[in-house]
Amino acid sequence: MKIFADCHLHTSFSGDSTASMETQIQSGLQRGLTHMCFTDHYDPAFPYEKNPDVAPGTFELDYASYRAEFLKMKEKYKCVIELRFGIELGLQPHLAPFLREYTASHTDLDFIIGSNHLCDGFDPYYPDFLVGRTEEEALSLYLEETLTNITCFDDIDSCGHLDYIARYLPHRDQVYTYKAFADRIDPILTMLIRKGIALEVNTSPLVKGFRYCNPLPDVLTRYREMGGELITIGSDAHVPEKIAGCFAETADLLTALGFRYYAVYTNRKPQMLPL
Repeated sequence: MKIFADCHLHTSFSGDSTASMETQIQSGLQRGLTHMCFTDHYDPAFPYEKNPDVAPGTFELDYASYRAEFLKMKEKYKCVIELRFGIELGLQPHLAPFLREYTASHTDLDFIIGSNHLCDGFDPYYPDFLVGRTEEEALSLYLEETLTNITCFDDIDSCGHLDYIARYLPHRDQVYTYKAFADRIDPILTMLIRKGIALEVNTSPLVKGFRYCNPLPDVLTRYREMGGELITIGSDAHVPEKIAGCFAETADLLTALGFRYYAVYTNRKPQMLPL
């Protein structure tokens, strides 16, 4: 494995995980990691009324308790592994002023992932999202909203799982290619490069048996063609068994595409590690 830092991890402080922080750390050590960055969920104003399968409060975050546990683990494992403190913010355009205040007041964060978990107020994870729209329409709308989110709020370090929606499309391999959505994807990549925001390589789909990571290899190729070099890598693991999932395959892919380094953040500043 050439990737030794997992920079997208969840614990029981995320409403969709039951794994303790220490359990995740121990799993990371077993897998040979030298760096781990916790990025538990915070999706303020998540529209639970449109997503009835999600219990209200699931994507809130007890920041003080989360921070306290992190500091406890950082001290306990200080001679064993480099631990970083991050957050995964769920972006919505109307939340931009609130998110700016939030990040400005939480200066102890090492790393912020900005993720688009919603499209037209619905989480694409749930099949009801596709009612009344084709998969092509859903993809187009999702990418448009991603661009809008980053335009409205750019105080993030990495753009999380750019084509997240593709995980949940029944015919993803037939309808989703870079070429088919280049007019939606290129403006996003252009903005990330211009603003110095990293593009996340999220290995979760590979662990689940899909053919590709998020984003697609063709999207990563286009990012390199446009001059993009800043990437972060994360398993998006909510359970210990999935930490550093498919990192060896991902390292081979990224190297073949011309990437030589990936970033780990400390105090919101990237440190480049070799692939």
